[in-house]
Amino acid sequence: MKKYGYLILLFVFSSTLYCQNKTEKSKKELNSNSSSSSSSTTTSRSSGSDNGEELGLAAELFLNIGLGVFKYGLIGDYTMEDHLYNKVSEYPFYNNKSGNYDGCDTVVVEKNKFRIDFEDKFLYSNNDLFGNHINLKIRPFQYFYLQADFRLIVEINRIDATNNSLSLSHFNLCYDRVRTGKFDFGWSLGASYVGNEVKKGGFSYGLSANYFMTKNFSFSGSAKWSKINGHPVNAFEIEGKLHRKKCFFTGGFEHLKIATPTYNFISLGGGIYL
Repeated sequence: MKKYGYLILLFVFSSTLYCQNKTEKSKKELNSNSSSSSSSTTTSRSSGSDNGEELGLAAELFLNIGLGVFKYGLIGDYTMEDHLYNKVSEYPFYNNKSGNYDGCDTVVVEKNKFRIDFEDKFLYSNNDLFGNHINLKIRPFQYFYLQADFRLIVEINRIDATNNSLSLSHFNLCYDRVRTGKFDFGWSLGASYVGNEVKKGGFSYGLSANYFMTKNFSFSGSAKWSKINGHPVNAFEIEGKLHRKKCFFTGGFEHLKIATPTYNFISLGGGIYL
């Protein structure tokens, strides 16, 4: 029995040691190059006017397809889709029905609204792993908005009585492809950055959606993908919001993947519309 007891204690000790060094592992891996970053390429040349014409037609076809996907899939047709002209609302549910945008059934004033959305959330995984997430959105008009996210993860290592921290930031230009009174859906492009001992950044892209229900309640979700030094730096979140005039309270779940380690948090917080 003592032998099994020692094995159990050893397992618990090693598991605790692993869990309490996730942030350090993320930083160490982001500071090292990914093993899959190098690849060999081969080139080949072909001659002949027939091949050249075929390649020219294929390139033109793919170009037209790409432009069509970009215009109708990512941007939208402003001559056919009236929802693209819906203006940014003063704040969600200001008239008991609009979300981020005033729907076509809403009487809209002509002046564009400049709106700032500020949100602050506490992140909790366990007593040794927690953090904070600040989100800022600047909406000058309905056509696009700017978004900045700052996350600070704090990890307590009780074995050697030290605290480790890891910061993750995103800076994105966002475009809502769908802008109705109850639902909006869009994409984002920008950059990610990990601070502390890493101090490296990378290209970031993502998707987001918001659905506004009755009773001043809404659901939202977002996903951001990125790579830094060849390693994945991804952030996924889903949350529900209870709106009270220009303020709101939020609760949800966040999943982060920073290099190999993953982080799961329950989020609680609130925000204000300015």
